[in-house]
Amino acid sequence: MEDEKWMRRALHLAERGIGQVNPNPLVGAVIVRDGRTLGEGWHERYGGPHAERNALRHCAGSPEGATLYVNLEPCCHTGRNPPCTDAILESGIRRVVVGSLDPNPLVAGRGISLLRERGLEVVTGILKEECGAINAPFFHYIRTGTPYVILKYAMTLDGKIASRTGASRWITGEAARERVHRDRGRYAAVMVGLGTVLADDPLLTCRIEGGRNPLRIICDSSLSTPPDSRIVRTAREVPTLIATCVGEPARLSPYRKAGCETLTLPRGTDERLSLPDLTAALGKRGIDSILLEGGAALHGAMLDAHLVQRIQCYLAPKLFGGAAAPSPVGGQGVESPAEAFRLLRRTITPLGEDLLIEGEVCGNVYGNC
Repeated sequence: MEDEKWMRRALHLAERGIGQVNPNPLVGAVIVRDGRTLGEGWHERYGGPHAERNALRHCAGSPEGATLYVNLEPCCHTGRNPPCTDAILESGIRRVVVGSLDPNPLVAGRGISLLRERGLEVVTGILKEECGAINAPFFHYIRTGTPYVILKYAMTLDGKIASRTGASRWITGEAARERVHRDRGRYAAVMVGLGTVLADDPLLTCRIEGGRNPLRIICDSSLSTPPDSRIVRTAREVPTLIATCVGEPARLSPYRKAGCETLTLPRGTDERLSLPDLTAALGKRGIDSILLEGGAALHGAMLDAHLVQRIQCYLAPKLFGGAAAPSPVGGQGVESPAEAFRLLRRTITPLGEDLLIEGEVCGNVYGNC
């Protein structure tokens, strides 16, 4: 189908904005006439021109009478940029094909209605699932004001994230680890608990060429992160936030002097850091997505609080054994199999010898169960 062909091209272009536009959506646009591309564009950076205007700017000839393909509904309000609907109407484009509607209350169907009222043909829902999936973090963030959380872990076939001695490097191979680094560059923040800092002394950076480092977040209720840990020592080079229940200036001072930002929050019902308060605070500062790379305790607490939207399980074809070897998810958990967290829109991706199994947590995503 011709419309699907060009929408796939728009999605391909949208992906070029990965890691550059948060908390804005990923958008690509293609202008076509008589089966030929006239212009292409994508949203390249936060605050920059939108995909539609970039495509119009790169047009090889007049777009009058052409068709515009865009994976997200054109905006009709003034923000950091003027309305894209104005540019479309001024261009002479006669047909607009849209993948998914924009849930932003400032748009939410108004862009499409405006174009139709002005006489343009507008087709919606082309590759709707794919267009929704690419912007799942944006959809969740714009509707809830809180980050889209991806719980990521690597485990063996017997469900272990480390051996009985606590050793965990490396469970998966190079291809899987490269994918993790790409995702660190994709999402706004990466988050761990104190236990992970103590056990692994991680850097949590994006170590691929041209990659962007995420905000590093440590959940540390008691403020016990070692000042000489690598994450603290590199805080002036990579943005780092320590979320804690400690508010005494004297205790916070060494971390602030090292370049860390600190955020003091109340305790939850378990006397640890209130995770709902944390995600709410992060959302208010524009953090639209979090790659959660903690240990079993933090993973379980986030699931128990219904704060996880997506699961990424890297599965290695090996076994560790050991009753004391840790598993990826702790917390309270469910009482019966019928209450299990179910995953929707599941995919399995081979990565060298390993498999990446992904899915969206039922009830917490842009779609419904």
